[in-house]
Formats: sequence, structure tokens, C-alpha cells
Amino acid sequence: MNSKEILFLSNGHGEDAINCQIVNALRASAPEIQVSAMPIVGDGAAYSRSTVPIIGPTSPMPSGGVFYMNPLFFLKDVRAGLLRLTWQQVKAASAHSQQCDLVVTTGDIVAAGFAHATGRPYIIFLSAHSTYYEGLADLGFVLNYLLSSEQCLAIFTRDALTAADLNQQGFERAIFVGNPVMDNLNATGKDLQLKPGVRTIALLPGSRLPEATENLILLLKLVKEIAANSTLPVQFRAALVPSLMLELDNIAARSGWLHREGKLVCQEIKQQDSEKAATVEVICYSDAFADILQQSNLVIGMTGTAIEQAVGLGKPVITIPGNGPSFTYRFAEAQNRLLGDSVQVIGTEPANPEIIKEAAASVDRTLRDKKYLETCVKNGLERMGRSGGSSKIADRLTKYLSD
Repeated sequence: MNSKEILFLSNGHGEDAINCQIVNALRASAPEIQVSAMPIVGDGAAYSRSTVPIIGPTSPMPSGGVFYMNPLFFLKDVRAGLLRLTWQQVKAASAHSQQCDLVVTTGDIVAAGFAHATGRPYIIFLSAHSTYYEGLADLGFVLNYLLSSEQCLAIFTRDALTAADLNQQGFERAIFVGNPVMDNLNATGKDLQLKPGVRTIALLPGSRLPEATENLILLLKLVKEIAANSTLPVQFRAALVPSLMLELDNIAARSGWLHREGKLVCQEIKQQDSEKAATVEVICYSDAFADILQQSNLVIGMTGTAIEQAVGLGKPVITIPGNGPSFTYRFAEAQNRLLGDSVQVIGTEPANPEIIKEAAASVDRTLRDKKYLETCVKNGLERMGRSGGSSKIADRLTKYLSD
């Protein structure tokens, strides 16, 4: 029997990660199926880590793939060679797909367009659309055409509400089987040096440098405000990418903190209603993301997929807008619509001292609100679904290949 091959397409770092979750599930259940990938945005690092061959040219762009947030970023990308790169990628995907039995694409209209251009049968995980965003999933003329094509065998949605909405709009092949971002979030048993009985706050500054560096500096200002005014004892753990860990000396120097072996320390914080000065610590890890999320009581984040995962685990999330290009107020507001009451967006502009003060008060208030914390658990399950989506999608891919 000839071996089958699937080409995975994706237009974004989060989309790369979703495809890699599906690939891992596919390898576990059907190791004989060959896989290859064409990341449309960025360098495809997630595929490289998962040893998935990349079949065409890649190049990081100034916008990081989020130029829709600001037209100026699109112009920067064009100057950096976006149009030429895209044409080369379309040609590479079209050529390679001729030896593939199926194309799996994750993303939005760009991902669907790439898949359709191959002329091969394809399945899409429609990660960029949700009825929670829009009130009614508005695909627009082009995406409507692409998903109505006979080439499109199935439309996997990111939540059950969107699948039901698309079904009502006539897309009978739309289905929700779970969101792959909720997979692989099992704690590893990493010792986070937690003090028992003290509420834990997770810090998620994002993964793209230099933006993540600036985000972490903002979050450290917020940590100081929380430590100075919290009515509850709290402790902080930060989940960082390895490249950001290397910036901690620089970040500490710019923020007036001390850094030693992954631990950021700020001394002489004057606490409210106390003459004593306190010391606050933020212990940082690059290999304990799931552990930190699982063991946190509240998450403060300035990122995309990681906040979705936190919400799915039932955690309350507080966000403050940054300077971008990725995590701006516009992004945070859209994320809030997607994820519902679990996320509180503080401020409508890049965080300033007033916004930071307001966010600190929200942290304290949230940790004390038992009823709200219970609603976050229910909301997370409704918005993100249970784990296991990757395996269910992989099983369906295997079935399509055998039909």
C-alpha cells in the first residue's frame, strides 16, 4: 500500500502550534502517514521543534503576521518582501501538494486561499472566526466561496457555538470536536517553589521579542502595585520563552529590580497601611508553562493563545494593553469578546500609571470574588471545550484518507 501524505498550512504562530498538536496526535494513531508543512507567517519554529519538514521559503515579517491590526505594519511587511515571499510560498505549496493526498490548513481567509490554490482536497481549522466575536459568523464573499468549494471536505471550528451558527448558514460540513490549544496542558510536576496557602498569580508577557520584553517591564510595574496594595498575600510566577529568559538582566536593570538565576526581586516596596517595606519576587521559568497555568489562581497576560488556554482551564484573566504590534487594546478587546467574562481588559490605551493602579485593584477584587471565580470555570468550558480535540481531528483525517 502506498504511504499517504498530508500537507499542513498555517498563517500564524498560534496556528502553527495547533497544526503541530494535530500532527502529534496523528503520529500517535497513524505513524505511517507522512506529514509536511508550509508556515505562511514567521519561520515555522513549532514545526521544526516537531520535526515536520518545511517545504517552502519562510521569513519573519516586521508585523509578526498581525498587520491587520495596523495598516502601517502591512506597509512595513510589503517593504520587507511580503508579496514576493507569498508568491513563492503559493508556488511551493501548489507544487508539493501534488504528491499529497490531503491538505490541512489552519487560520483564516489566507490559509483557506492557499489550500484552495493547490487544487487538492482540504480540511480547515477555522481558528480566526467565532460567533462569539461577531454575534453571527460573517465569513464574507471570498471565504464563503472557499469553504463552499467541493475541495473543502470539512470545517473544524474553535467552539460549538460557531459550528451551530455555520450549520444554520448552510455549511453542513462545519463541526466542533474540541480546540487543539487545550491539549498538552498537563502539569509536569515541576517544583515552582510555591508557598502553600498563598494565592498564585501567573504572568504571561507573550513570546515575540522585542514586544515581550516591553510587556514584561509593564507587568513588573503592575506587580509592584499589587504587592503594595493587595489585601491578600500573593506570589508571582512568570512563564517565559527561552529567548526572554536571556533578557532578564536587561529587564531588571531597566525596571529597578535585581535578577539572579531566573528570580526577579524588588525590595523596599511600601505597603499600604504599613510602615514596613516589603520585598516581592517574580520567579521565571521557560519550561513550566502548563504547571504555572494549572497552579495559578489568576492570570495576568499580554498574549494570545496562552490566555485562551488559561480561560479554558477556568482561570480568571486580567489584561492590560501594551504598545504592540501584537497585544494592543484592539487585540485585547477582540479577545475579550471571544473569551467572555473570564477576561477583564483594564484600560483602552497602552498601560499608564492610572491603568496599572486600576488593574492592581481588579486583581485584589477578583481574588476575593468566589462567585465570579466559579463562573470562570463554567465559562472556560463553554468557550474552549474539553481537551482531546487534536486526537479527534487526527482520527477524522485518517478516515478521510481511507475513504
